[in-house]
Amino acid sequence: MATKTLRRPSRRPHEIHKPNGSVHPRIQQVGPERFGIVSVDCAKARSKWMLADFYGNVLVRPTQLNHVKSALRAAVERIREAAAKHQILDLIVVVERTGRYHNAVRHPFVAMGLEVRVVHPYATKQFRQPADPGNKTDDTDLSAIHRAAVNGFGLVQSPPDSIHDQLKILARHRRDLVRKGTTLRCQIREKLNVFMPGFETCFADPFNGDVATTLARRLGSPRAVREAGVVGLERILRDVGVGFQNRTLARIAAWAEDAPDPPDEASTEQRTAIELDDDRRGKLRQIAPLESDLAELLAQTPYILLLSVPGINVVSAAEFAGEMGPIGRYATSRSIIRRAGLVPSRYQSDQVDRKDGPLIRQANHDLRQAILMIADNLMSCNDYFRGLSKEWREAGKDPRHSHVKVAGRFCRIAYQMVAGGQVFRHPFCRRRDYILNKLIKFHCEHVTPVVQAQATLANAVGRLPQAEHVAEATSLAGELESAGRKRGRGPRLIGELLPVVLLRLGVNLVESTSSGEEVPR
Repeated sequence: MATKTLRRPSRRPHEIHKPNGSVHPRIQQVGPERFGIVSVDCAKARSKWMLADFYGNVLVRPTQLNHVKSALRAAVERIREAAAKHQILDLIVVVERTGRYHNAVRHPFVAMGLEVRVVHPYATKQFRQPADPGNKTDDTDLSAIHRAAVNGFGLVQSPPDSIHDQLKILARHRRDLVRKGTTLRCQIREKLNVFMPGFETCFADPFNGDVATTLARRLGSPRAVREAGVVGLERILRDVGVGFQNRTLARIAAWAEDAPDPPDEASTEQRTAIELDDDRRGKLRQIAPLESDLAELLAQTPYILLLSVPGINVVSAAEFAGEMGPIGRYATSRSIIRRAGLVPSRYQSDQVDRKDGPLIRQANHDLRQAILMIADNLMSCNDYFRGLSKEWREAGKDPRHSHVKVAGRFCRIAYQMVAGGQVFRHPFCRRRDYILNKLIKFHCEHVTPVVQAQATLANAVGRLPQAEHVAEATSLAGELESAGRKRGRGPRLIGELLPVVLLRLGVNLVESTSSGEEVPR
């Protein structure tokens, strides 16, 4: 007799409605005619709202709502009066997300005790077009918002998290400053090639250090460089305290001997370039303390553990943490990948099935950018991922394929580390980076105030697994010993920070296995 194979039931039941948007259990409890939905279509200075029951019977007609305290309070009172009049036992407020303008309605309504949900503009559009094709007004949008809420697309937003929200705001501000700085560099290069043609070829990167910009500001023409000579160039740089190498000055002098004369408007171009360079330097001065603040906030989250991955630095980990939010919001690593849109779109109809389309468009693009930036770093600086990308490249894979594959693998590794409170462990990677060592080097480069650096390291120690304290302490002891033989701001900062950190790790002294001598504290 043939045995019958039993099919294992699916772990996740197939559901039509989203778990965080469905209101049907509540509707079943009170009845459709006793469940109210307040639809709000937001704009910059005012909004429009209406109240209807589940069936779409309008109880309060579309009404204008100015974004002032008195009008908002009056709207809530009218909603409650209408609910009492029509015997509405349960209701929700559904606000269409409109940039940040919807928060002018959402926050006051929540503060006054109403349950507020958010519907995506994409859902509003999809529910408006079948009913009102080619007709978009505030009233048709309100009807579409109501239909979206009835079908489970009025989503409950996660409660705010102060640390991750600050991380996201500061990381985006820093990224904006970096982009503006890049634009300024391109503009300066254009001006520089007018009044000092060919000068930038003397440097691999004219903005790596201050030699190129200082000489361009002080001299401004090949003739002035020729008249100054190598001795004059050296004097100018020493006066302003800019470090240099003699071979660089020799290249500059050789360039000036054969450089063409600039046009008549060269002085005006130089003046414009100086103003642009002042703007660029100002943005650099803003970025450094921003990055120190990012490190301080990152150390208060479990995402600090990502620093143990070779190829991930403080800034990229902070951007990822800010865009992700608390890790508890994600059920699996697949949830991260789906939210970032790192999956191909699919078109299937009958026997036609195109699985490998382009990446889906409706995704959190800021999170996708943060993940792909980390993937770039891993493919450049991590031995394992560098080898993988090389293998795929030799196999003829599209570079975009490698980029997304590395991003997906990082998401799985990051989820296991952050959700599980673990440092980096991988069977194909022989070593991991030490978190505290990375943070200390970061603060030395950024000349972070000692008090702020100590607070960052103290929070990072609290996030470390207990089993990793000895390994971190051993790494720091070696750093402290080498710092005693060096000079400069960095070693002095290390000498002030490391003894306190070692005490927090529960290590009073670390003995050398070769000599048995105590490492100086």
